[in-house]
Amino acid sequence: MKISKRKNTYIAAALYFGVEMLLLQLKSWFSEVSLSKDPGLLKIQLDDLIRIWNFGLEHANGFVQELCASYLARNFMWTMSSNFFEDVPYDLLLLCIKHPHLTVDSEKHLSDALFIWLDSNTKQLEGSSKTENEFSDILKQIRISLLPLWFASGKRSSGCFSELANESVNSIFRLMKVTTTGSINALGDSDLSHLRIRLTEYSKRMDLSGCPQITPMILLLSLLPNTHSFALALRKSIKEAVSNLEQADGSKYQISQGLLPTLSFEAVQEVDISGCLKLHLEVAIECFSKSFPCLRKVKAAYLLNFRTTTLYKLVQKCPLVSEVDITIDMNPLISSQVSVISSTSSSPVIPLAPNRPYIVDHSFSMTYPYHLGPSLANITKLTMEGRSDVCDSDVQYFSKFCVSLCYLNLKGCISLTDVCIANLIRRCTKLHSILVCHTSFGMNSILALCTASRSFSNSLTAKFGKMHLDSLASNLQLLHMGGCKFCSSTAADEASLLELLSQTQMLKSLCLRDTNLVDNALCNFSGSLLEMLDVSNTMISGAALNLVVRANPGLKCLNARGCKNLFWTENKTKGAKFSSSYSCGELLTDLGKTCRLEEIALGWGFSYFSLQDLKPAILSLRAMTVGLGGTLPEDALILLPTICPLLESLVLYFQVISDCTIINMITSLRQLRTLSLCYCLGDISISSFNLSMPSLRKLRLERVTPWMTNNDLVLLTQNCTKLVELALLGCKLLNSDAQCIISRGWPGLISIHLEDCGELTKKGISSLFNCTALEDLLLRHNGPGVQRNFILDAALKLPMLRQVSLDLCDASEGDFDLPDDEDESDRYSLRSVKIARCKSGRCNAGSHFAEVLAKPAHRETLVLVWNSRNLVRTVVKERL
Repeated sequence: MKISKRKNTYIAAALYFGVEMLLLQLKSWFSEVSLSKDPGLLKIQLDDLIRIWNFGLEHANGFVQELCASYLARNFMWTMSSNFFEDVPYDLLLLCIKHPHLTVDSEKHLSDALFIWLDSNTKQLEGSSKTENEFSDILKQIRISLLPLWFASGKRSSGCFSELANESVNSIFRLMKVTTTGSINALGDSDLSHLRIRLTEYSKRMDLSGCPQITPMILLLSLLPNTHSFALALRKSIKEAVSNLEQADGSKYQISQGLLPTLSFEAVQEVDISGCLKLHLEVAIECFSKSFPCLRKVKAAYLLNFRTTTLYKLVQKCPLVSEVDITIDMNPLISSQVSVISSTSSSPVIPLAPNRPYIVDHSFSMTYPYHLGPSLANITKLTMEGRSDVCDSDVQYFSKFCVSLCYLNLKGCISLTDVCIANLIRRCTKLHSILVCHTSFGMNSILALCTASRSFSNSLTAKFGKMHLDSLASNLQLLHMGGCKFCSSTAADEASLLELLSQTQMLKSLCLRDTNLVDNALCNFSGSLLEMLDVSNTMISGAALNLVVRANPGLKCLNARGCKNLFWTENKTKGAKFSSSYSCGELLTDLGKTCRLEEIALGWGFSYFSLQDLKPAILSLRAMTVGLGGTLPEDALILLPTICPLLESLVLYFQVISDCTIINMITSLRQLRTLSLCYCLGDISISSFNLSMPSLRKLRLERVTPWMTNNDLVLLTQNCTKLVELALLGCKLLNSDAQCIISRGWPGLISIHLEDCGELTKKGISSLFNCTALEDLLLRHNGPGVQRNFILDAALKLPMLRQVSLDLCDASEGDFDLPDDEDESDRYSLRSVKIARCKSGRCNAGSHFAEVLAKPAHRETLVLVWNSRNLVRTVVKERL
């Protein structure tokens, strides 16, 4: 609520004239506004709150200060996003963060806010009468053991906060080294408050993502009363509970309500435990069910041990949950893109039912460890991206109950059959968003989408042609089926896709990337509400795309990269609905007149004149990719920052660049967060990067900086201080000291790709382990010094590491030791390992390729992929 100056005047008058009654009324009003949980009441604006605080100080009015601090504490997430947050007085901020009602989504949010405040007030604090110790009181309130590993690692390069960040990283690894029961014993008689997750009666969200150190003990501790008299009993109860957990079968484990009287936080509706490697999922679900009765959203991404049975228990124990996200990394082996030489798998966990194509039968029954009944009816949004272990029987079971499902993401679920997906679609009649990229989505699924539910026929010979206004397709708002190679030259396949697109008139987001999309099908798209369209790597023409553009003026994102026919002037498509005398400029001109784009990716035929035609449409552009076949001369690249001043991401392939163009971009595009220069020609030097890029988070330089030395790399670390992803290819002058430069300059990196970078790994790998939050690591052709046990060491020392890519050329002993098939303790988060073997004689054979040496191969890659059930070893021809 906007506080007028008149109210401050009333308070002043009340004090001056001694009108106590008026003062009491104002106190009552302020208390009601500041303490109310009613979301309908308007908020007190932060600048007004600061004025009220200052007024209370001037008039020694204690209740005003307490109410201000209480209000700020309970609304801290809103406060930290305010433009006036940096103006909050030190004493008010300190009182706020010490307040028992301090409510934040995570310790990371609190830390980020305090770092920003201190950065903005450093000079003011230095000029005040406060001592350095008093200022540090703010930082002492941070519970450093609860920070995400990636966040703490990244702050180690920050001069002001590096000491605190190092303490945090050390504390995190100490917690990870102890066992579940040992974690409570290791603390001795010390205070446990620094391990309590901040939860109050006002908390709506608990975000523990990226915290591999969170254990069942820490979670239980945070859900129990925080009183001194309860401390000893609490330790005994927690030790007994987690001891039972370790001894019992996880599926049977339950928390005794009498043993652990957990508190209830009814306002909590969302929980994120992504990457919480040490958090036993069974005990977590038990805790959620007792302490978060109104829980609606659960995100548990990048946890391989989150099985379908875990999902069943979650929705049984927390029946109000409506959104679940159990995403993991996509399997690098996409069947349509690789040539498999051999493939084996370890002994799998026995599936709950045979994985086979089927037709859902109402008489179907199956014995599962949890009886779900109608409890699954509340699930409206389900994301299982990358779950290659999910099989038909799993989906068949819960499809009977997920009747309220509206959003379904099965991207990369390669074990599911087309028939299974089709039956799931038929069951879930409320679906409006479907993501099935790189799955077996095909004819059966299209039939299920296009046929009216009341007259559905399962026959594959069902005929298309009649528009079904009550079909699922007619209500779809999002359809992503990139990489689904279901289309062929047969009339039936073309007709099915044509019919699907003709019925999807409500679509806002459509992805047909890497499909056999033809002009006729695209021309029959009936929608006019599209905001995102991806037709990259298809054979469509510019004329067909232009028809869609003209009909969809709200288009914001367009990806047509890799479309070789996009700017052909001749139309050879039989039955197409456009003239054969089509001009490539028409598409771009119509785009410029019709749309206001935020993202665009083009390649073949894109030129300086294309940029001029597009100018009206890209004034608000935030992301641009120019791929193979596109040609932007230096004049166009120099104009780019003027035409697109809001660019945050710029990716250039095979362009001609110079120091002038790069410097102009860096100085003009101050919001640039992603810069990729790949296989570009031209004469550039280190002067191109001798400028500060304070917002840059991702940098990729492939075959554009062969001259880069260690000194140049140091300069890069000084100018791009916030990098989290780095990719260098072809920097042949780097040596082993570059490892130390990278880890010291960017300790918070989560992705490192270094290939053909001189002798960077000739003396082995050691310093890169200091990038403790790494999730993705690629090291190839950087010198034959990589230790035999490097993969095992990396998995243990880098707990968040999910993907490793190496080359046998770099193996110091000619081979690498691999993690055990079934033992999860020696690989933490590891999802996939790729070991390439060169086509040249540089590589030794390696024992893992022994069985395929007899078969001639141009090149080979051993790919190991773990899921919740088994390990799959595959050798493919391609270099992945």
